[in-house]
Amino acid sequence: MAVKLSEAFKSQPVYLHDDHINFDSVQEVPDSHAWQQIVDYPSDDQDLYDAESVPIIDLMDPNACNLVGNACQTWGVFQVTNHGIPIHLLEDLESEGRRLFQLPAQQKVKAARPPNGMSGYGQARISCFFPKLMWSEGFTIVGSPIEQARQLWPQGYKTFCDVIEEYEKEMKKLSSRLMWIMLGSLGITENDMSWAGPNSKSEGPCAALQLNSYPPCPDPKIAMGLAAHTDTTLLTILYQTSTSGLQVLRDGGRWVTVPPKSGALVINVGDLLQILSNGRFPSVFHRAVVHQTHQRLSFVYFFGPPSNIQISPLSKLIDQKHPPLYRSVTWNEYLRIKYKHFNEALSVVRLCEPQHESIDMND
Repeated sequence: MAVKLSEAFKSQPVYLHDDHINFDSVQEVPDSHAWQQIVDYPSDDQDLYDAESVPIIDLMDPNACNLVGNACQTWGVFQVTNHGIPIHLLEDLESEGRRLFQLPAQQKVKAARPPNGMSGYGQARISCFFPKLMWSEGFTIVGSPIEQARQLWPQGYKTFCDVIEEYEKEMKKLSSRLMWIMLGSLGITENDMSWAGPNSKSEGPCAALQLNSYPPCPDPKIAMGLAAHTDTTLLTILYQTSTSGLQVLRDGGRWVTVPPKSGALVINVGDLLQILSNGRFPSVFHRAVVHQTHQRLSFVYFFGPPSNIQISPLSKLIDQKHPPLYRSVTWNEYLRIKYKHFNEALSVVRLCEPQHESIDMND
């Protein structure tokens, strides 16, 4: 662990492992986290909710498939209710998330994500693409959380692991269900995508769970919780606590806040689903803003295909009027492209001239 500034300077941020600051020590936003762009952010008294709102869909609605398909095509994101995830599990997940992020900073870095590792505590993975750091801390889980949990709670890790493993199990089932609803709205069946069907002999889908904390910030207008990006996934499922902060980008460069709804989950289209759908479902740009006095937590489940499966526009969605827009790519290959080109990755694998995929985030 490298402490870059002495704790004697209480007015200055204390930097811990991986340049991650101890947010509890900060009285003003340090230059390392001060963005020049002034962001629109939800105030502590009144959230900036828009007249235009992200669709909320009841999965028990007989018309849910059509509603989901329309939301995917027009928004790239929607919220779902009656999704089958027990409310007590969401409450337990939130409780364990708070328990994790309330640990002393020196304790959390004991489970720091290694430089070439996937799991553990640390900054947002997209930090390397931006000149300023983000006002957030995260904990990534791929598979079992037991190794990192033991480092956080040598004697009390079992409850955390039980909740996480139960949530991962439920998310895996819901992700598959949602994927087929989304693709079903385009007329796609299991016969059109054999690797994802029940009789598939390929390795199972790949997934990861990300726990995020956005601590209170002395000056939210110059800090960024999580900078604008798209997800590399097929789809992403997010559970957010009652404090708002998630925003999605609409046409014209306008950011729309996704209001928290009790018990609801936010679903967004990822890059690979944009490729599979031949551009019918746009991968949505999104970001997180922060509050002055409120902590916000979010729990993000990233759902992708088997790492070695070739992903390309589905043949049923291709004809003379709709030529394939993207070349074939595995998730492993696409992750490498994303790491090099970040928000231009879709343009790199596009066969036709890109349209509106290069977006100026300062608009």
